[in-house]
Amino acid sequence: MAGFEKPKPLKAALKMALFGAAGSGKTFTALLVSEGLAQHTGKRVAYIDTEFGTAFYGQTVPQRKVHPERFDFDVLHTKSITEVLSALKQLDQDRHGVLVIDSISHLWDSCKNAYTGRMTRAGSVPLPAWSVIKRPYKELMNWILSSPVHVLICGRQGNDFAEDQDSGELKNLGYKMRAEGETAYEPDLLLRLEAHKADRKKPAVVMANVEKDRTGILAGQSIPWPTFDNVALPLLGLLGTTQTPVPSDDEVGQQDAEALARQETERVARSAELAAQYTACFGLATGVAELERMAKELTPQVKGGLSGKDLARVRNAYAARLGQLKAEDAASHGGNGRAGGPVPNGAA
Repeated sequence: MAGFEKPKPLKAALKMALFGAAGSGKTFTALLVSEGLAQHTGKRVAYIDTEFGTAFYGQTVPQRKVHPERFDFDVLHTKSITEVLSALKQLDQDRHGVLVIDSISHLWDSCKNAYTGRMTRAGSVPLPAWSVIKRPYKELMNWILSSPVHVLICGRQGNDFAEDQDSGELKNLGYKMRAEGETAYEPDLLLRLEAHKADRKKPAVVMANVEKDRTGILAGQSIPWPTFDNVALPLLGLLGTTQTPVPSDDEVGQQDAEALARQETERVARSAELAAQYTACFGLATGVAELERMAKELTPQVKGGLSGKDLARVRNAYAARLGQLKAEDAASHGGNGRAGGPVPNGAA
């Protein structure tokens, strides 16, 4: 049985996500951070490029003011969630210590586009179908959270709308990563990037707004020109040496189902045993007073341990024995005794 214990480092790899509008610097920032992480681990970067947007960064561009030299990484071009899962299952973690997914938005689209079942009359996906649609995506997220590889998830920016309770109109509450709704809750660090242009005469500055930081080190900050040194490096000292695997929803569901089945089997057995004990005791009662005393032991708490079937069995045994005892009493008094009578509340 699991018990409470003092907290300890359970993660050996950084899991971070960044999202923003077009031109906010997602790919370039991911490359800068992943390059530093690769140097820190002594391993290579595996880059899943769904946007086919890394080609220029694999080349030396002298005119590029920041990082004109080529980035060194291995790339997989695909928008297919199944191809990504297959590649990750074969990933050599002795060779690759950093993974970039750019963008997760396309992989979520891939999950939805793979659905070929019936649609509702309104043209939407039926609610029961979503569990099937989400299955490969959840498998991907489970791999990301469980692997001892640093992971950067890039996502496109979407608007977060909600219905106003007074007017009934949709209101824009802000921005969110365009992906499956739970995605932003998974990483340890969540950055929203924006190209901030304070001066028309100067180039825009890439700004990383820290929307979530489980470490608390960067929480609430807005970081200009996010890089490995000011985003990832401050957090690495809090990591442990072993990445604890995160059980999948299916694994937890199976575990709970088995545990609940065992508990139900044990409950049924205890109920049957308790019912057998009381019916046996009722059968040994030598008089009505003794029987009623036994019945008073059937408190609400005791009854709570009996199934409906077993409680009825106990009540029937009580009523039958009560009838026998009263009949015997009537016979012993020459027919002047009273047979039958109501079942006391203690056994009801």
